[in-house]
Amino acid sequence: MSLGDTIAAVATAPGRGGVAIVRVSGSEAFQVAERLTSRTPKSRMVSLESIKGPNSALIDTAVVLAFKGPNSYTGEDVVEFQCHGGSVTPRRVLEACLASGARLARRGEFTERAFLNGRLSYEAAESVLDLVDAKTDRAADAALRALAGERGRETRDIYEALVDLSSTAEHALDVSEEELPEGFCERLASAAASIVARLDEAIRRAKEGKILREGALVVISGPPNAGKSSLMNALLGERRAIVSETPGTTRDSIEECLDVCGWPVRLVDTAGLRETSDAIEGEGVARARDLMEKADVVLNLTPADGGPAGGTYGTDGTSGTDRTVAVIEVLSKCDLLPHHAPSTSSAQPSESTSAAQPRGSTLPISAKTGEGLDALRGAIAAGLERKAAEPGDADSALGRDASALIEARALLTTTPPLHNSSTPPLSNSPTPPLPDIVLLANRVRAAAEKLGEAIGATYSADMLDALFSRFCVGK
Repeated sequence: MSLGDTIAAVATAPGRGGVAIVRVSGSEAFQVAERLTSRTPKSRMVSLESIKGPNSALIDTAVVLAFKGPNSYTGEDVVEFQCHGGSVTPRRVLEACLASGARLARRGEFTERAFLNGRLSYEAAESVLDLVDAKTDRAADAALRALAGERGRETRDIYEALVDLSSTAEHALDVSEEELPEGFCERLASAAASIVARLDEAIRRAKEGKILREGALVVISGPPNAGKSSLMNALLGERRAIVSETPGTTRDSIEECLDVCGWPVRLVDTAGLRETSDAIEGEGVARARDLMEKADVVLNLTPADGGPAGGTYGTDGTSGTDRTVAVIEVLSKCDLLPHHAPSTSSAQPSESTSAAQPRGSTLPISAKTGEGLDALRGAIAAGLERKAAEPGDADSALGRDASALIEARALLTTTPPLHNSSTPPLSNSPTPPLPDIVLLANRVRAAAEKLGEAIGATYSADMLDALFSRFCVGK
């Protein structure tokens, strides 16, 4: 990529609108603006200008804002034309910019230049994308915190704590056991445990961020006529899925997005689980089981009107993977129960990878009356909170920082104990065995190095391309 080029693009979403923004960045940005307005713009000043094309024909009257580098979004000279919206005028203003020496920007190139010019960190650039893509207030708030540097500061603080602990442990290796102060090993173990707790919280935030970015997959499962489509419509507040008394109406999965207590959720209605000779319905059942394997939360419905019991989780009662899934047992159509009194209980999801494992209490709901729907939303949110807090291996989808945090935690928590049959204790403390100082020093140093790599300024071209190609052209 050449930073010498001057680039231009429409920075606002296409379609009808009151105002559109055409952004220009690069060493020739002010000259491009002068060719369109016949005046050199003044930095950090707002002016109303007539925008003319190469043939001097009037295109629009627009607000012009100019920012002299490095005090701009990209760190370069930047000019923005705030013209009338729609599809024609922004295109004509952009074409005039291109005819005046700019070239069309690539996807994410403005933010990429901000990164390369030191205006944004890699984490901040990721956060810009998360903010643009946010579908709930909670997701937007998380992106804003990351954009403000909270995530990076947290990782750096843990790194510094690891460096301090490593230095202390390394120093202990240079002296005899008799020279170690009273309670030294206990303090060393306590410091390591404190860092592990901080790592746990940082990892939880990273996993929560992944769910907020990508959305949680919540699958409604159960036998035919269990009220799955009715539940989906009730949660969405609209008639999205066809509801019929005829079993097997839903043949394919139906997916919609919604906000559940701040969590962006991809809610999926699936075909009823049963044995069938119908090839089309059988394909729908197979897809339903596949979605259940991939789900973050499964709503397992059993109808209260005497219908068949809820579907099994997985084709043979197991998930088929090592993933932990929150399963919420739901008693649907509870309004049909004789002498039914509205329930105030709320079921907590159980984490299960097997239908044979114990699950939480059943949550009665009625899609018809709305009973239990708020409790169900709360149970879904609780399941996602628990999923974010569960342990796991390093995952590239979590990002480089989070993967390094997980690996650093693994290094600290797998340190062998200090005491064994051949090694006398260094302390009379009744607390559990302390970590071997030599091994702990090595593990802490390795953990610090792992985080040091993550917070360093080394990013491959492939990493940059993968990030910035996800942006729109004008960002």
